[in-house]
Amino acid sequence: MSDQFNRGVVLNRTGTDAQIDEGLRAYMLRVYNYMTTGLALTGVVAFIVASTPAVFNAIFGTGLQWIVILAPLGMVFFLSARINKMSAAAAQLTYWLFAGLMGLSLASVFVIYTGESIARVFFITAATFAAMSLYGYTTKRDLTGWGSFLFMGLIGIILASIVNIFIGSSMIQFVVSVLGVLIFTGLTAYDTQKIKDMYSAVDGSEIAGKKAIMGALRLYLDFINLFLMLLHLFGNRN
Repeated sequence: MSDQFNRGVVLNRTGTDAQIDEGLRAYMLRVYNYMTTGLALTGVVAFIVASTPAVFNAIFGTGLQWIVILAPLGMVFFLSARINKMSAAAAQLTYWLFAGLMGLSLASVFVIYTGESIARVFFITAATFAAMSLYGYTTKRDLTGWGSFLFMGLIGIILASIVNIFIGSSMIQFVVSVLGVLIFTGLTAYDTQKIKDMYSAVDGSEIAGKKAIMGALRLYLDFINLFLMLLHLFGNRN
């Protein structure tokens, strides 16, 4: 009787684990779908704006460029602060608006760099991102210790970038780009593990949807920043 009971417990746990694994895979797939769709929207908007001189000059030839450049940052803070009080549909709409605004702000990339180098760096970024995200998803190692180190490094390159706006040093830009590649590569693995840990099989569809949006936003930012840092290092200018 005891053996039968133990076997029943084992079978029940195995079934539960299988359900959690299936739910986790579906959740992570949802996160990656949101991320890649957001990246696609950003790329399309950026390309269209860069290919339309009248629109491009109206934005980057006036003070409107600062609004376009700073608006995505404001959207990130807004979504992070308000998502718990928003519906999943509202959070998703805000995310798409953010991705579209990022496309406006990144339109200059298609003007500054050659199309060939943009494509090359994009595939390098995609391969690096995929490898590190897979590592973050599959590793049994706790990456929590990376968090404070990577965050301090991120603050450092942000401050250095702001200072370099006024100095215009190519050496500082090079150092920032190299450190940025290392930091965002690490953040990709770290964020993937954190997004995986956020999953809970008992979450309702509303909460799971909002978690997926925030997870997609984190990975989107890792990908975009890694791409820009690599582009600074390996992109060919027009």
